[in-house]
Amino acid sequence: MSAESPPPHIVVERLAKRFGNFQALCDVDMTIRKGEITVIIGGSGAGKTTLLKILIGLDRPTSGSIHVNDVDIAKLSERELTQVRRRFGMVFQYSALLDSMNVLDNVAFPLREHTKLSEREIRDKVLEKLSVLGLTDIEERFPSQLSGGMRKRVGLARALMLEPEAVLYDEPTSGLDPITSRKVDDLIVETRERFGVTSIVISHDMGGALRIADQIVLLSEGRVVAAGTPRDLVASGAELLKEFIDCSGIEVDKLLAERESMAPRHDKG
Repeated sequence: MSAESPPPHIVVERLAKRFGNFQALCDVDMTIRKGEITVIIGGSGAGKTTLLKILIGLDRPTSGSIHVNDVDIAKLSERELTQVRRRFGMVFQYSALLDSMNVLDNVAFPLREHTKLSEREIRDKVLEKLSVLGLTDIEERFPSQLSGGMRKRVGLARALMLEPEAVLYDEPTSGLDPITSRKVDDLIVETRERFGVTSIVISHDMGGALRIADQIVLLSEGRVVAAGTPRDLVASGAELLKEFIDCSGIEVDKLLAERESMAPRHDKG
């Protein structure tokens, strides 16, 4: 880590979630720092989706706390939670764009729902955000006319429209070919650098995690089994990490060298 680490943005302490007799999360502790990229990785059934829903305020824990900017959102009323959710942007696994709407209307949706801006103001903001993300002259297209990578960018544009403090990505590279997956990983880094957002990535892609993460959190059966910078985790020899690496067939040293040649980061670890 650098001499001066960014301050905590989200602090999770002893978080637990139970569905009947099933313990989905158990004593999860995690600190996510402002402006950093945290990748939460684990296999199917590890508890990643449950944790994501609790972090964004779509579900409540059975016990434990989630402090966002020092406020425990687990104790907030539904009305207060609604205000907190506006500080989070969400990029869904398959972009979740509405097929019946063109790109302009998809990206404008949050502004029409949550602001009183005029249609002219909304259009200007949408076009500006699309341009920043490298999407020009596509506002009249429909999702079916876009490539997988373009849909991801449109989904990100929509997530950024309310100027969130943090962006959560749910399996952003799932179902994408390796080249497009690499572009999505680069987009997550570019978005952090350009907008200064805290980024939380739910993933099963260990290669991408080693490339872009400031911190990796490994989940297994609802528990955090290891957490740290990519280089620290590799050095620790964590068993689950080794299993992911072996199954992925990735070249760890090459990925760690590549991350250090990327854009300036909080943590070169």
